[in-house]
Amino acid sequence: MATPEEQLATMLANIPEKTGKPLDEWLKLIAAQNFAKHGEIMAFLKGEHGVSHGFANLIAAKSKETGGEVDLVAEQYSGAKADLKPIHDSIVEFAKSLGGDVEVAPKKSSVSLRRKKQFALITPATKTRIDLGLALKGDEPSGRLETYNAMCSHRVRLETRADFDAEVQAWMHEAYDRAG
Repeated sequence: MATPEEQLATMLANIPEKTGKPLDEWLKLIAAQNFAKHGEIMAFLKGEHGVSHGFANLIAAKSKETGGEVDLVAEQYSGAKADLKPIHDSIVEFAKSLGGDVEVAPKKSSVSLRRKKQFALITPATKTRIDLGLALKGDEPSGRLETYNAMCSHRVRLETRADFDAEVQAWMHEAYDRAG
């Protein structure tokens, strides 16, 4: 029996034959449509191009993956927010050091850090500040650790790399531990 990796490789190799176009052409076509959601891409591929569900799902997933991380993060830190990128990079580097199970998932306006569930959210909130959301439900806010929102119970406002200090890293480590 084939491994999941082998099955994926077979499906990727079969895209041109089964869908009528190679993957790179599908990705260009999808990019030109400017879809926001996976489901919109699925509907487009299945409805307008007759692509089967399995291949539509694979192509949609690849369209979100291809360049997504680089493009989304680059867009978040373009222009006036460019000076915040080193803070973002320090947070991501630290998060990855917590364990091999950390998933970095860029979205349009933030980057989610997850294991089994989200433990942190990096949001370039203003041109001078990143809000680092942390999942520390039940902890009392104190000092720099403020109440935040439903996705992350707390946040810390970071304006420089120095603000991402041992105290903030300890809170992040605690959020990581709880998400496992």
